[in-house]
Amino acid sequence: MHPVTKVSIRHLSKAARFVPKAGVYPQGFKVGGIHCGVKKDGHSFDLALLQNTFGKEATAAAVFTTNKFKAAPVQVSSKILKEKHGSGINSLVINSGNANAVTGAQGIKDAEDMVIVTDSVCENPKNSTLVMSTGVIGNNLPIDKILTGIPKLALSNLGDSHEHWINCATAICTTDTFPKLVSKQFTIGEDTYTLAGLCKGAGMICPNMATLLGFFVTDAPVSASALQQILKYSVDRSFNSITVDGDMSTNDTIVAIANGAAGGELIDNNSSCAERYARLQAEITSFAQQLAQLVVRDGEGATKFITIRVKDAVSYLEAKNIASSVANSSLFKTAMYGKDANWGRILCAIGYANAQNVIPEKTSVKFIPTDGSEHLELLVNGEPEVVDEARASQILELEDLEIEINLGTGAGQEATFWTCDLSHEYITINGDYRS
Repeated sequence: MHPVTKVSIRHLSKAARFVPKAGVYPQGFKVGGIHCGVKKDGHSFDLALLQNTFGKEATAAAVFTTNKFKAAPVQVSSKILKEKHGSGINSLVINSGNANAVTGAQGIKDAEDMVIVTDSVCENPKNSTLVMSTGVIGNNLPIDKILTGIPKLALSNLGDSHEHWINCATAICTTDTFPKLVSKQFTIGEDTYTLAGLCKGAGMICPNMATLLGFFVTDAPVSASALQQILKYSVDRSFNSITVDGDMSTNDTIVAIANGAAGGELIDNNSSCAERYARLQAEITSFAQQLAQLVVRDGEGATKFITIRVKDAVSYLEAKNIASSVANSSLFKTAMYGKDANWGRILCAIGYANAQNVIPEKTSVKFIPTDGSEHLELLVNGEPEVVDEARASQILELEDLEIEINLGTGAGQEATFWTCDLSHEYITINGDYRS
């Protein structure tokens, strides 16, 4: 077994606190990661594989980038899922170090060849594998290295231990400072199920589905249509509610796979399964939020984790649009990096958001400290407060910060977005990314 590779990037000692030292993992899956030669350093893991070993075909769902320049693996995976109606997906292969995006016909062939080789070595039926890639855009894959690496990974380096899961999560990293892995168990009625998931992303994060890839798997029995609906709902409230830098990738993909290995009644999206469906949806949504928040915590050059909560909007969509507008404001993000309580930048971003029901005279804004101390009012019903700058500085010294925006409409709808600050280091990292 290969040891866990070192993630050769920023602030690993600080980030290590987010890497789990143990986990619980779904029955009937094996995973792993190795170095196959895509990354230039000669040792960092760059090829990951997940295989359903339960003996029955799994169901799958996915949400993809809305970027018009969709990467080759996005096109190939979405075609496979559509043709198979989400059924019979048993493997997932991912390379890092090269996005296989904007690579023309050769890129499509390379992605298809990754599917073919993985299906063959895993003894899958045709088109039972989904494919992902992440890294530099516009370069052809070193496909021979990948196609040679897939059998090596599948035959000798897959397993179900915590180390195998860490290796898999590490193999999809690019500018990440730590592998992002979450797992948990939950019950539905008398049945106990397990969820495990991983993702990568630190820059080019502003999803409309983040460069963001991720997948999570469960041993619960779920129909393909129910899994797709649950995934879409949970992604809207997790991976589609984060931003680092306002850039949406060509490769964004989140995949969910369920193999039913833990048994129990099939969870479907019909009235007879409403209670079990709602329970699974709630579990996956909170799980996805936890995983997505790790991406923000690892934002390139980030020093702060910021929660933006919009309350009392007329609709969830308007609340989310306002939260997104603030979260993507470069002026707001740089103020947070500078520990400057420049709340005018928050109001400015609220004002130009795509929301029709913002009434300045009813809008309130406050800082909510994450250390449990008293909140700091900035604006109350459109009237500015006399801000205690010393108190504001204390709050902004904390790594975590919550900003509450109350629109005062009386309709009661709300949404939450997670973002980070924007620092000098972000420019340094992206100024020499291709080197």
